[in-house]
Amino acid sequence: MAEVLAALAASDFVTALRMSRWLYAGVNTAHVLGIALLVGAILPLDLRLLGFWPGVPRDYLVRVLVPVAATGLALALAAGALLFATRAPEYAALTVFRVKLGLVALGAGSALALHARHGARLHRATRGTLARAAALSMACWLGALVAGRMIAFAGD
Repeated sequence: MAEVLAALAASDFVTALRMSRWLYAGVNTAHVLGIALLVGAILPLDLRLLGFWPGVPRDYLVRVLVPVAATGLALALAAGALLFATRAPEYAALTVFRVKLGLVALGAGSALALHARHGARLHRATRGTLARAAALSMACWLGALVAGRMIAFAGD
């Protein structure tokens, strides 16, 4: 695996990405934008699922915020993969990076499972189910956000 990660980091495109101030900055900005869209959309939705703003119809928020969060996740994953590639062996060795990936996988997987089981608009879910899902979601995405930020301070 170490050889594959080293080869990825040494590839021509990734080397160009790593060496280009503007290309790297653009990819980094795309990653931050993706995270902002994801967390900025999912936290209000999670809070609504926990019972905040009962006067705001859940269906309205789900219809608007879920696609925004999904778009943010897709953008963050694509840009994050490119950022990972620039230092693949070092990042892969960091515990905090592996924790971040686990939290992202758990957050995304639990959201997909929730919508698959209870409908795109979550009509078939009970309040308790929605509250538990929201608490898990908030823990995963906020945890991934913190872990991702901590990558800059990990290692040497």
